[in-house]
Amino acid sequence: MEPFDRYRDVIDDFEAFLAACERPLPMAVRVNTLKTTPERVTQAFDEAGIEYERADWHPLVMTVDTEKPGATWPGFHGWTTGQEEVSAIPPTVLDPQPGERVLDTCAAPGSKTTQLAAEMDDEGTLVANDNNLGRLSALRFNCERLGVTNVVVTNQDARSYSLKPFDGEEFDRVLVDAPCSCEGTIRKNPDALDNWNMGHVTSVAGIQKGILKRAVQMTRPGGTVVYSTCTFAPEENEAVLDHVIGEEDVSVVDYDLALDHEPGLTEWEDEEFDPQVAKAKRVYPHQNDTGGFFTAKLEVEA
Repeated sequence: MEPFDRYRDVIDDFEAFLAACERPLPMAVRVNTLKTTPERVTQAFDEAGIEYERADWHPLVMTVDTEKPGATWPGFHGWTTGQEEVSAIPPTVLDPQPGERVLDTCAAPGSKTTQLAAEMDDEGTLVANDNNLGRLSALRFNCERLGVTNVVVTNQDARSYSLKPFDGEEFDRVLVDAPCSCEGTIRKNPDALDNWNMGHVTSVAGIQKGILKRAVQMTRPGGTVVYSTCTFAPEENEAVLDHVIGEEDVSVVDYDLALDHEPGLTEWEDEEFDPQVAKAKRVYPHQNDTGGFFTAKLEVEA
């Protein structure tokens, strides 16, 4: 937990934060409304004797008392899919609508992609991109298992994503769930910090800036971009936002989140960020018994 010491002055109740990071993460699933309803899922869990608890903030997310939710009846039939609770935040904030053109820039293995498809009622065009060709098989498998048909899978570097195959037409909404140092996954990946170093943080932050900048450029005026990571590092969160809003015609906007959270940091070490970044939201493990996450909503200026 040594890399977390640098957050001691910015995390309220730091000892509770550390204690939460050392506890195993509760198993969570999301109900797939393309195939069923929450009521049918809870009935199936009741019949199987599997205990569950529905999330207060999201009607389709629940924690389940089983280590293998995919082996349950709902999991086997694609009624549910394993998805960490805070992982459901970015698609919820993006709020895609049926019939829209939506891009998921870093999509594999597809938990957020399939959530976006369900929110779109499987209507419109959902482009799921990932630069890792090997991970696309998992993305395709999950889309097929959950009954998603409106998805187009692409294999490009999101930093230089080409709209040429789409006749240059911009997207209504874009999700950038960026590759990161994954500090917030410590509860499900106890070895997440084994190879942690500032060099990696700095390197991945450069990639994140490139992806987010390109995402803004590909979004129509008035459209929405959501930026998220599963890390606590300000270099990968607020500093990335600060960089992109300083170079592109885009602003950070507020949104409602019915989970305990903290605002984005407006200063870190010797840096000060644009005050807009405070509208982003940081979710820490000890606040809601979840993993850690950072999510910001941006609006492209018309």
